[in-house]
Amino acid sequence: MIPLRDYRPGGSFPTVTVALIVLNALVYLYETTLSTRLDLGCSYLLGVRVSQLDCFFYQYGLVPHWLVSGLNDPSPVAHLPLWATIFTSMFIHGGFLHIAGNMWFLWIFGDNIENALGSIGFFVFYVFSGLVAAASQVWSSTASFAPMIGASGAIAGILGAYLVLFPWGRIRTLIFLFLFIQIIDLPALVLLGIWFLLQLMVPQGGVATMAHVGGFIAGALVALVLRRRLLPQEAVGP
Repeated sequence: MIPLRDYRPGGSFPTVTVALIVLNALVYLYETTLSTRLDLGCSYLLGVRVSQLDCFFYQYGLVPHWLVSGLNDPSPVAHLPLWATIFTSMFIHGGFLHIAGNMWFLWIFGDNIENALGSIGFFVFYVFSGLVAAASQVWSSTASFAPMIGASGAIAGILGAYLVLFPWGRIRTLIFLFLFIQIIDLPALVLLGIWFLLQLMVPQGGVATMAHVGGFIAGALVALVLRRRLLPQEAVGP
């Protein structure tokens, strides 16, 4: 299922949402300048064969084992303190479909959450969701040397908040299942509820599923606590 648009007015211009999309896009454009050929220097330091692009992922992505081990087993290629990669990893993506999917979800759902929280509150919320998502993934795979990259954990927080604040908001959705293709309007409760269940129940190789789960739950809980402060009384009920 692919959301195409929502029907809720976003209010004021979503400055932070757009800024986040632009920043992610700029980082991805930089990634496209990196070579996919073997990087001998980085390969020597890591002890595995990696390209210049892969080396960038190791330098600025979040490697769970390195973060957990800390000073006892520091990153051989780190350009930043290990804790800083929690933040830098949120702006790195592994390919065009990766960033396109994440930025599309951010564009569809981010403006309403930014309008509810305000620009500064939304930025804090986005970073907080990303931190919880990163912690969830690290906790579930402390021995992993695979770099965790992508904004999906923070964006999952936005989805969780949207589900709590606007459960009956209609989302125009493209549904395709083999030869069945249809565009229908679904309540956010259904679309995002199914998305969350898929994270829990369907194995997704190479995807930081626990980051999605942790970010979603964090966003939902924050929205649940603040719900009556953020929405007019008439918008709180169904």
